[in-house]
Amino acid sequence: MIPVQLAVKVLRADRRTRTATVLTAVGVAVATGLALLLLSLPSATQAREERAAWQEGYGRQSDGAPTLKITTGTDFTGDRKIDRVDVAPLADGIELPPGVPKVPGPGEVVVSPALFQTMQRLPASQLADRFPGRVVGVLGEDALRSPDQMVALVGHSPETMPAHANERHGFVPPGDAEVDPFLSLLSGVGLVVLLVPSLVLVASSARLIATRREQRLAALRLAGATPGQVVAITAAETGVAAVTGTLLGWAISPLLWSLAKLVPWNGGTWLATDFRLGAGLTALALLTVPGLVLLAAVIGLRRVVRNPIGAVVEHTPKPLRWWRLLSLPASAAFFLLEVQTNGSNRMILLGLGLMIIAAMLAGPYVTAVIGKLFVSAWRKPSVLLAGRRLRNDPRGAYRASAGVVLAVFTGSMALVLMPSFDAMNEGGIMRDSTLSAASYGEDLEALTARANSNLERYNLPQRAVALPSVVLMSRNGDAINAAVVSCTDAVRVYRVQDHCDGPGVYSTSSIDLGEFGVAGSHYDPAVPFAPGTPVKPLVAEGNNGQRWALIDPSLMPAGVTPQYAYVAVDTTPADYEVVRTALVAAAGSESVTTEGMFKDHALDDLRRVTVIGVTIAALLAGCSAAITTAGSVMDRRRTFGALMAAGTSTGVLSRALRMEAALPALVATIGSGALGMVAGLGLFSTAISDESDATPVLTPWLAAPVVLGIVAAVLASSVCTPALNRVRAEPLADE
Repeated sequence: MIPVQLAVKVLRADRRTRTATVLTAVGVAVATGLALLLLSLPSATQAREERAAWQEGYGRQSDGAPTLKITTGTDFTGDRKIDRVDVAPLADGIELPPGVPKVPGPGEVVVSPALFQTMQRLPASQLADRFPGRVVGVLGEDALRSPDQMVALVGHSPETMPAHANERHGFVPPGDAEVDPFLSLLSGVGLVVLLVPSLVLVASSARLIATRREQRLAALRLAGATPGQVVAITAAETGVAAVTGTLLGWAISPLLWSLAKLVPWNGGTWLATDFRLGAGLTALALLTVPGLVLLAAVIGLRRVVRNPIGAVVEHTPKPLRWWRLLSLPASAAFFLLEVQTNGSNRMILLGLGLMIIAAMLAGPYVTAVIGKLFVSAWRKPSVLLAGRRLRNDPRGAYRASAGVVLAVFTGSMALVLMPSFDAMNEGGIMRDSTLSAASYGEDLEALTARANSNLERYNLPQRAVALPSVVLMSRNGDAINAAVVSCTDAVRVYRVQDHCDGPGVYSTSSIDLGEFGVAGSHYDPAVPFAPGTPVKPLVAEGNNGQRWALIDPSLMPAGVTPQYAYVAVDTTPADYEVVRTALVAAAGSESVTTEGMFKDHALDDLRRVTVIGVTIAALLAGCSAAITTAGSVMDRRRTFGALMAAGTSTGVLSRALRMEAALPALVATIGSGALGMVAGLGLFSTAISDESDATPVLTPWLAAPVVLGIVAAVLASSVCTPALNRVRAEPLADE
């Protein structure tokens, strides 16, 4: 009889084998679907950026005379991001990007459907007045990064474009679009931390009746079956579930893509067509996932192939070695080395994967040690039963905690990253309610006048404050950024306390003004202050650690020309959008920003995907722990039946099973929490620039994943009681 026919007969005759096959197929389907989704993220990002490439102001230049002046900026209405592209055609015949109906002329605007609808819904003073001219067209879906993207293409004459606008030959073509590197790194991290729990779930399902299958195959070996025939039978049995699950995962991947397209990223959702995977990667995923399942099943046959008699009589396996613990510091050192030396994303992800593998290697050894402690110090029968199980089969006992351990690892990593990024977003020198626009030298007075004219037109009491930027430079090269503004005006827009005491140089640090001069930029010569210029303390609200200063305009030395400047207006919640409209209309193509505005939206994206990832990891961990616990009862049905026949109560056995699940999980989750903290610290150091003095934030919430992991393990182990009741209800003679 060929192996496939034998496998089919076993499936027909054995109800437990059918149950295990169904659960294995479900596990493989989940792993395959997640793998296809995560592998499609880089190409989805590529598709988005290709459609929006024309919105870039800079890119690879092509030959030929410039045909277009272009500059880009960012605006917001409420919490919605608006991309703005200002253009002035320099020649006829500019090639139009897909989805762009025309290049607008002076006084014309082309907008996206989402922006057009919002402009119609809100008063003109809150949005439409920011774009000079009339709407002459609507952008098509092929021109949008996301279907709900808000973008405006504003036309100008060449004379009215900003001086810093770029001249180029047409728009940036789609082929020059670059993949979002941060999302690529996140998808890689997700692939590592979610695919491994998925494989743990698959392994847990495949091991549901491992002992029963092992004894059946050992009997076949003793009856004359060759190792090759035993391997073929196992491959056929597992292959049915693996292939079915893989095809099911492939079939549900469009559903996962449909859900993923609803998750906002970088200001918008996705098109359904973004999530497509090439034939090569699809084939690789569809072959790799079931291949790993078959490989795990075949490797599990080592004892049956080499020693079938030992498999039948269930000899105690060899004890585990202490060297497994060395894999933890070795993998952590490799990961941190790659992080510190600015290694590639692939090497950093490899280090992350090695840390997870190290946790899987060290976990069984720790479980065996705990079992020895239980056996030597037991006071109750349930403790002795749990200790013997942990000591004699640490790999099987740890398997129930493996998924939980990985979920704790992921949660701890996230709880290091998120507070640290949040802390980076705090502080700043301007008030959160202050809107500001950049200006360049000579345009400062004109921009301030336009802003004040618009504010007056909207009957708003606020007035714009001009903030020329200069640098205080000492003889020894020390430099302090400063703004030329009176203290009275500064307290309206800056995060400082109202301690104004007349004209002076106000500084957050103690300085000897005789050692300092003032320059228009870091590259200009410094001009000394007049003798007797008073220096007064500047008290910043909040300790952001920045050294900066204010210089009263009446004390500025002659001959200093600020290169850069800002125009700022303070707002209230009631007039925020109208003030923004007034400032945007005055600033034209310059972005109007608030302190930490861009970081807030990036953090929202990161926080959203982190919650989704940790939730999926926790669900996979809980399922694998419950399945492993149920499989443990099924595998030891004969032992439990004998104990019940000898008078052992179901309660004692249930407590023993819960101890088996909870205590290894306690130690393993503490270790994986520490390992996840190391991974989070490493990833945080890669996300900040070399010049940044940001430090990671460690909070007591780091204990939360450990506590939740233990609770999840205990709850998952609660399935042991129904399984034991089923064992008690069935005749022991069935074994």
